[in-house]
This record gives sequence, C-alpha cells and structure tokens, in this order.
Amino acid sequence: MTTMSARLSVMMFLQFFIWGGWFVTLGTFLSSNLGASGGQIGMAFSTQSWGAIIAPFVIGLIADRYFNAERILAVLHLIGAVLLLQLYRAPDFSGFYPFVLAYMMIYMPTLALVNSVAFRQMRDPALEFSRIRVWGTIGWIVAGVVISFVFAWDSQQAISSGGLRNTFLMSAIASFVLGIYSFSLPRTAPLKPEPGSVGLKQMLGLDALGLLKDRSYLVFFIASILICIPLAFYYQNANPFLAEIGVTNPTAKMAIGQVSEVLFMLLLPLFIQRFGIKIALLVGMLAWALRYLLFAYGNNGDLAFMLFTGIALHGICYDFFFVSGQIYTDAKASERFRSSAQGLITLATYGLGMLIGFWVAGAVTDHYASVDSHDWKNIWLFPAGFALAIFLCFSLAFKGRQSVAAPSSI
Repeated sequence: MTTMSARLSVMMFLQFFIWGGWFVTLGTFLSSNLGASGGQIGMAFSTQSWGAIIAPFVIGLIADRYFNAERILAVLHLIGAVLLLQLYRAPDFSGFYPFVLAYMMIYMPTLALVNSVAFRQMRDPALEFSRIRVWGTIGWIVAGVVISFVFAWDSQQAISSGGLRNTFLMSAIASFVLGIYSFSLPRTAPLKPEPGSVGLKQMLGLDALGLLKDRSYLVFFIASILICIPLAFYYQNANPFLAEIGVTNPTAKMAIGQVSEVLFMLLLPLFIQRFGIKIALLVGMLAWALRYLLFAYGNNGDLAFMLFTGIALHGICYDFFFVSGQIYTDAKASERFRSSAQGLITLATYGLGMLIGFWVAGAVTDHYASVDSHDWKNIWLFPAGFALAIFLCFSLAFKGRQSVAAPSSI
C-alpha cells in the first residue's frame, strides 16, 4: 500500500466509523432511552433521506464550484462533531430530532466528497477504488465491535441505564478527528466545468429522465423505489429487534452483514457475467424476502442460526440489487448522461424510496407494538411479503438485456 493509499484509507475508515458508530443502534436508543414511538423512530431515520436529497445542492452548487473538496469535508465534519454532541445531550425526542436532521443534511454530502478526494488521486479508479473503499466498510464493522465488545453499550443492562448515549460521543470525537485530518488531505480543487455541463437539472440527474422512456428501465426504476421499503425495515428495526429478544452483543453481530457485503461485492462481477443482470436483480430481491422470513421465525434459542443467516444475507440483499442497479444504470445511459443517471437513481432510492420506507416501517412497527414489546413476527412478515410481491412483478415485467458489461473490480 502506497502512502497516498494509506492516507485515503484512513479517511474512508473514519468516514464510515462515524456513521456506523451511532446509526445502527439509533432505533434501540430512541425506543429504550427517549421513549420514541415507531413513527418518531421512522422520522429520525428518514433524515438520511432528506440528507440525500439535499446533498446534490451542497456538492453541485458549493463544493464543485467554489471550494476544495477536502476543505469543505473538514468543515462539515467539524460542524458534525458539534451536532453529535448535541445528540449526546438531548433529553427527549423533541430535543433530539432537530439536531439529527441538521446532522444528516451535512453528513450525507460528505459521502460524495470523500469519493471526490479519492478518485482525484487515482490513476486507475476501477482497480484502486475498491481497495480503498473497503476500509470504509471495515470502519463500520470496527464501530460495531467497539460498541459491543469494548464498551458493551448494547448489553441489556447498559441499554436500560442509557449506555447507548455514548455512541454519539464516540462518533463526535471521530468526526472531530476526521475534520482536523481532512485539512491534511491532498488538495482537491474544483474542476472547471465543461461548456453546457453546469445546471441544476444535471446536478439532480433530471436530464437523465429520458431513460424512463425505456419500458424495462422504468420497471427497474419503480422496483428500486419500492424495494427501499423492505430495506428501511432492516435499518430501523434490526438492532431493536435483536436487543429486545435478548441477543447478546447485537451491534457487533450485525457487522456480519458488512463482512458479507465485502465478500459478495467481489463475487458480483463474476455472477453478472455468468447469469446476467436480470437474474442478479431477482436474486437480490428474493434475498430480502428470505431474510425477513428468517427474522420472523427465528429466535434467540435453538433457531438463532436463522437470525444470523438473515444478517449474513445483507451482502446479497444490498450488492445484488443496489450495486447491480448502478451497473445496469451505467450500461443503459449514454456517456453524456451517466453521472446524471447515477444521481437520479440515488435520489430515487436513498431519497424518495427510503423516505417512504421509513414512514411505512414506523407505521407498521407502531401497529404491532404493545406496552413493552413488539409482535416481531408480523412486523417482519410485512416486508417479507412486500419484497416477494416486488420479486414476482419484476420477474414478469422486466424485459431488459440479460447481460451487461460488469467491471472487473467494483
């Protein structure tokens, strides 16, 4: 590993350590320590979607035109450290929500900024980027291990005494460190725009709307929005579910999903080349249904293996649908509109799709909630059935090309 690769890998590690350090346990913290309802928890998680919607404005209107990427990255993470401290101190949900909304609106743009800094230092991004980006996933995993095994903040006793509040303090410290560290990153000045390339329409991906005239891509686009509803159930409910049924060290055990994500990311190009994009997308959707069936019928006793299998399916669930979808989008779009097309699908999924998904997940969770517990079987059966319905409709309606050119390294 070169010195430059090491510097960029540290950046990626801290970037995702910060997010994984509080986001995974957010639902458990809100329900157990702030008395939040399912709907309120959905509101908190949906701030990610609002951040994804705002991000193109921050990057396109500010970072890409006026400031070096590494400098705005530093400023945003320093502000983020202050906001995370406010989350650490929040006494109730009404005092918590404004700060988590503000935080996600400045954090989500940093995801694009770290990519910009990394890509500008690479000679061969297709070969080099995955080796650096994987350190972000490692950072997320390490955050879960620290929470569960170093401090045990997600143990039953610690949860009841408010131990999960410390996750925000840990992330605030990491955000401050990354903010200071970002000033030392390589200079990443704004690129001079090509003639006719600057405009709000392109920044939001709206000039790629012509892709929706293609029937198969329209089917894929709608399915991408709808599949985010089952995805939201996992983000919002998986950690509270595991903690409530008494699984020890649930946050660290959920990191199995990130390990799986790395492994299947490496296998995905080979799978697409062998079986085609449609089969990859269908396998991803079917994995969502299977995962939630395992959650619905598993337990913390003799069927605990079903829970861990469901967690381990995360790599297939995420990579085979969302990463395959990015590859499919890249193949369908002309060279001129490829960046816009990726922006469009990101807005559709992490913006609109997840916004709807967190609202639905909150409503369903509230419907099956009692005074001190939840009917988790029926909560999980809802996204399982929903994902299966999308799978069946997509398999019949999607008539796209069976194969696309998959990259040799993702």
